[in-house]
Amino acid sequence: MTARDTPQNAPRDTARDNAISVTHDLEPHDWSNEETAAYEAAIEAVNGAVGAYSAQIAAEEAKSAPDAAVIEAARAAQGRLAKERELLRSADREQIAEARARYARLAREVLASLA
Repeated sequence: MTARDTPQNAPRDTARDNAISVTHDLEPHDWSNEETAAYEAAIEAVNGAVGAYSAQIAAEEAKSAPDAAVIEAARAAQGRLAKERELLRSADREQIAEARARYARLAREVLASLA
């Protein structure tokens, strides 16, 4: 499809068309190495919990009679975690510290339930 083939009423990606960065309105923020490491650790803790639910899904699917409710609940939890991960704010030290502990604990609990 060429530009000539594009309908006149088709939606356009104006940010890209105007060469405007999607981050152009962000306020500057200086991260310390400590803040960066803590934020990345919180993201990894969430990802670990998502992975634990993936293990739960795989274990359930491997059963001769998988429980669809268990699989559905695990997938819903993964969706909630993805949304919660997006809400993490690097400058909020309390939130980051709490998230690191909570999601690491959640991952351990989910994985322990598989044993």
